[in-house]
Amino acid sequence: MNRPSPLVFPLTLALLAPAFLRAEPLPLDFEHDVRPILKAHCLMCHGEEEKPKGGVDLRLRRFMDRKTEDGDLVLVPGKPDESEVVRVIREGEMPKKGKKLTARELATLEQWVAQGAKAVKPEPESLPPGPIISDEERSFWSFQPIAHPAVPKLENDARVRTPIDAFVLAKLRAQKLDFAPDADRRTLLRRVTLDLTGLPPTPEEVDAFLADTSTDAYEKVVDRLLAAPAYGERWARHWLDIAGYADSNGFSEVDSARPDAWRYRDYAIRSFNADKPWNDFITEQLAGDELAGATQNDTQQAVLDPKKRDALIATAFLRMAPDGTGDAVDDAKLARNQVIAEELKVVSSSLLGLTVGCAQCHDHRFDPIPQTDYYRMRAIFEPAFDWQTWRTPSQRLYSLYTPEEQAKADEIEKRAKIIDAEALAMSKKFLDEIFEKEVLKLPEEDREPYRAARATVDKDRTPEQKALIKKYPSALALYSLDLYDKDLQKKVTDKQAEATKLRATKPPEGKVMALTEVKGHVPETHLFHRGDHDQPQQLLGPGVLTVLAQPNAGPFQPAEVPSGSSGRRLAYARWLVSGRHPLVARVLVNRFWLDHFGRGIVNTPGEFGALGERPTHPELLDWLASAFMDGGWKLKPLQRLIVLSTVYRQSSRNDAALQVDAENRFYGRFKLQRLEAETLRDSMLAAAGTLNREAFGEPVGIARDPGGRIVVGQEQLNANRDVLKVVSRGPGDFRRSIYVQVRRKAPLTVLDTFDEPTMSPNCEARSCTTVAPQSLLLMNDNFVLDTAHALALRLRQEAPGDARGQIVRAWRILYGRDPGANDLLHSLAYLAEQTEAVRAFDQSLPPPKPAKDTPDPTPPDPQLEALASLCQVFFSSNRFLYIE
Repeated sequence: MNRPSPLVFPLTLALLAPAFLRAEPLPLDFEHDVRPILKAHCLMCHGEEEKPKGGVDLRLRRFMDRKTEDGDLVLVPGKPDESEVVRVIREGEMPKKGKKLTARELATLEQWVAQGAKAVKPEPESLPPGPIISDEERSFWSFQPIAHPAVPKLENDARVRTPIDAFVLAKLRAQKLDFAPDADRRTLLRRVTLDLTGLPPTPEEVDAFLADTSTDAYEKVVDRLLAAPAYGERWARHWLDIAGYADSNGFSEVDSARPDAWRYRDYAIRSFNADKPWNDFITEQLAGDELAGATQNDTQQAVLDPKKRDALIATAFLRMAPDGTGDAVDDAKLARNQVIAEELKVVSSSLLGLTVGCAQCHDHRFDPIPQTDYYRMRAIFEPAFDWQTWRTPSQRLYSLYTPEEQAKADEIEKRAKIIDAEALAMSKKFLDEIFEKEVLKLPEEDREPYRAARATVDKDRTPEQKALIKKYPSALALYSLDLYDKDLQKKVTDKQAEATKLRATKPPEGKVMALTEVKGHVPETHLFHRGDHDQPQQLLGPGVLTVLAQPNAGPFQPAEVPSGSSGRRLAYARWLVSGRHPLVARVLVNRFWLDHFGRGIVNTPGEFGALGERPTHPELLDWLASAFMDGGWKLKPLQRLIVLSTVYRQSSRNDAALQVDAENRFYGRFKLQRLEAETLRDSMLAAAGTLNREAFGEPVGIARDPGGRIVVGQEQLNANRDVLKVVSRGPGDFRRSIYVQVRRKAPLTVLDTFDEPTMSPNCEARSCTTVAPQSLLLMNDNFVLDTAHALALRLRQEAPGDARGQIVRAWRILYGRDPGANDLLHSLAYLAEQTEAVRAFDQSLPPPKPAKDTPDPTPPDPQLEALASLCQVFFSSNRFLYIE
């Protein structure tokens, strides 16, 4: 039997294949397909420089028809093998710096040349040196004006509760999908309560909601939560991530403290609770000092007026980046410029959703942001930072004293200094008297020379005098009175204590951490060659990003500020919130959406540029941005609309949507989300009944325990400064996590383990990891063990002597529902087993020996320990750790 050729069958398939499988590659063009590749890899040397290297300018297609300085043809249309631009890339000669082209990028370039190297648009004959912004770059989706799209009209719209639902459902139906069923009432209440307040609903709140049969029962819950003080504490935390909030300066391992940063944190919480319009919220943070009429040496009127004081406090937003300039640094000039660069990153990522910092050293490789634009943006903030006349963190603190308090404090300080002088004179008198006794112990011929040596300041002593003092050190009697006479030292110490006691009567002096300018001083801004501050080039004035500028807009005009400040930041802030800016409202509502749903419409919240993800629902994004601005830039009405939507209220279970859309890009179900670190800690404290709801004020202190963990409390040290243990500071240890001190180099262990962000300089989006240390912490951490024990005590108090009732109560507190029959039986069995195990273990131990002068130790309580162990299991369960 003859066997067919192995090529026959594939060839037959090829001949019979549909036309689209045999089609030629799609035509490529310079503008859309090739220029982005050249910009990313080549234009830094071949277009941005005033004199392109090798005489090769790749900014325009027509420039590529020229020859190199060596006489090679840069481009031969239709012939990739003869084109120098292809050869040097194939052979790895170019680019000389940075990443090489990927195989896909090289294939695109080769295919474009083979197709004739076409451009689709006419090009100018010549260009001035430097970068260009193409029409294609200007037409990028996020740079377009925010539209006001019409709400889709749908058939069978029974599930449409809000306009949001119409946009989302239209997309779902295009994928032949539908919403999941609504979540049950218990699940929905736990979801929205944790979402809006960061705390679980109480059993009483669950019962009240279930008992309310009115049609607006859920709406009433939402309104109650939005009005709760806990709302601001929860939602300010989201903004503090973006602002890069920390109670320490970071930068170096010193990580020095920022003792007054907390006022900004409190400002943010108050602003969220008051539903301060975001156009005001942003303006105050960028230019609150200019609004308040404050400058570096004139803040008195601002701090006395509550509204102006708030605006001044708000400018700490521009002070949140790591700043080591108050500590010892290797290169002070570099450190100063790094502070400015980091602050610009915070501003651009939080409000523009762009990586403007990528243009600090060269034109942005992917977005139309030339280096000149970066320094124009820097010029807006330069008068407040001024790296050549720098002010350290301590020099940017402003007293909250009233004139009367300042006068009183000055008077007290004047009296205290008199006492200091008396103590110093007393000490000198005693030492001189001691010296006269000690000098007589020296050989007679050395006495007068020794007196002369003692009377001479150290730096002026001759070698002979220094040798004499070294020969008779005990006779010097210049310092350390206590080495000679402890009774005399006590008299001096008592006198010094009088000054200390007097100073303690001064009025408490609060300070504001803020950003101000020096009146009338506007420093120049230069472009730094390759970002190097030691290589300043052309002078640049303030300006907005070119690609975002309004058509026919004139030069940047500072606002008129009577205080003598430059007015640049105020003008910039007003432009950002004018309603004409294409990015700000989009970036903000996208963040709000992400914080509710665990996924953004643009899922790269800090990157709305070319490297970011495209919006899954661009019309919805614009509709939300328009509604937000039209609603007076107020967040609470927008959030109310979001959480009342079917999109938000649906179940987390939708098998059909899961199969088609595993990433939930189309929102066909509610995304299961793990509690954020702060919400986890706060929920555990709330469940245990130990949460301290005290609001505002100085942060709760942290310490490093002997095991190296960072915990809430105060270190107790031995004589060698080693940590013996960490002791409680009192009820403040149990405050909400937003009030716990944030140290960049020492994050609280329980929060750090569950992905609390590190502010370097800020956090654009939190990560959510699942790693072994999380399970180990839930099993072994003292905070978890102590909180589980506190919950057990609460259960015993609320359901005394009733193990079944204690388990039911625990479920209601932790999960907002009753346990199933099997859950209850398993829990009872666990309690019985653990009680016996604990009892047997206790009996195996030798009786404890009471320490002297201490009360007898508390006898073991196996039932309580078993119940605490069960509570720990409940805390570690996915039912507690996740929001459905």
